[in-house]
Amino acid sequence: MKNLKNIIDKNLNGKKVFLLFILTNIVYAFMLLVTIPKVMSFSNGLKLLDMMPAGYNLEYINSLFNALGEGGRELYLYNQIPVDMIYPFLFGISNCLLLAYFLKKINKLDTSLFYLCLLPLVAGIADYFENFGIIKMLNNYPEVTSFSATATNIFSMTKSTSTTLYFVVLLIALMAFGIKKIKN
Repeated sequence: MKNLKNIIDKNLNGKKVFLLFILTNIVYAFMLLVTIPKVMSFSNGLKLLDMMPAGYNLEYINSLFNALGEGGRELYLYNQIPVDMIYPFLFGISNCLLLAYFLKKINKLDTSLFYLCLLPLVAGIADYFENFGIIKMLNNYPEVTSFSATATNIFSMTKSTSTTLYFVVLLIALMAFGIKKIKN
């Protein structure tokens, strides 16, 4: 863990953190504005699995994949998923560094709060496993197994939970930073 902390600490340059944050959000905006709407145009109003923080089940997956049809499933597999294979890496790294940057500014990076910087990395890893599960199910459709559905759902919910916790922690760190700035 000490090596990871050293790597993070060495990369806490404000410009680097800001540029990674901007790049991450450009990729996210591209997904939200281009690839996801393109796939959802086939879904008859059903949300994509990636966009369901409360989870889903086998019945929902079959309904979604059926509604998407072959064309929508191909767009999901060959347009949305490839972009979503870049995003988790960028999200994990940039948000880990962003939180570490603000924790350092409030003199809390060298405390146990450092471990909270790992939340975006957990979310990114869970996002990859979610993507692998979606790829497997899309490739196997209509033979989607209950195991694949459940495992992928667990990764989706892990991604959502760790992402939500991260943003709560980031908000608290930003408030602490703001208070420190006002006091100084």
